[in-house]
Amino acid sequence: MTKPVIFCDFDGTITNSDNIIAVMKKYAPPEWEAIKDDILGQNVSIQEGVGRLFSLLPSSSKDTIIHYLTESAVIRDGFKEFVAFTKKNDVTLYIVSGGIDFFVYPLLNGLVEPEQIYCNGSDFSGETIKILWPHSCDDGCQNGCGCCKPSLIRRLASPGDYNIVIGDSITDLQAAKLADHVIARDFLLEKCQQLDLPHTSFTTFYDVIDVVSKQLEVKQP
Repeated sequence: MTKPVIFCDFDGTITNSDNIIAVMKKYAPPEWEAIKDDILGQNVSIQEGVGRLFSLLPSSSKDTIIHYLTESAVIRDGFKEFVAFTKKNDVTLYIVSGGIDFFVYPLLNGLVEPEQIYCNGSDFSGETIKILWPHSCDDGCQNGCGCCKPSLIRRLASPGDYNIVIGDSITDLQAAKLADHVIARDFLLEKCQQLDLPHTSFTTFYDVIDVVSKQLEVKQP
């Protein structure tokens, strides 16, 4: 029997709060809030909305933003232990993030190997920050996800894998619909309840370890 393959969100899941929202609150002009509302209301695609958000920020703010997030972002309790747990049990872990490379990689440095991380890119050569989309939607998705988590699941998972999605927000919803089991909090938890998706709630990654441990007992011979 195959072991679980885990696809874990970053912002608001591995970190206690959403780093894009934190950056916008700190540095963006007031019009960022209307763009955020359009994203959450599904009036614009995530790709379009996030691109518009970062276009509000000057490229010269890169180092300031990185310093702010490395000083203020908090990794959720138990995550380091969770990564160790996956390694000990030979469970494949991918970080699939709608966040941006210039802060995702520094915040995960020393915790997760870079080749396990899939996120959006960035270009600071212009006047404002431009977001790049190296993992955009495949032919099976037309949602304009930006970092398309369903597409990554289709690319990285093998037939017969038991796929677990861990997340908290609208960026995880389409991936959750493809999962065998969802470990959810906040917005994603509400959606799992509404859509009757197989799920478990979590607060810390110690909770996640407990859930995956039980899945291992079920899935292993």
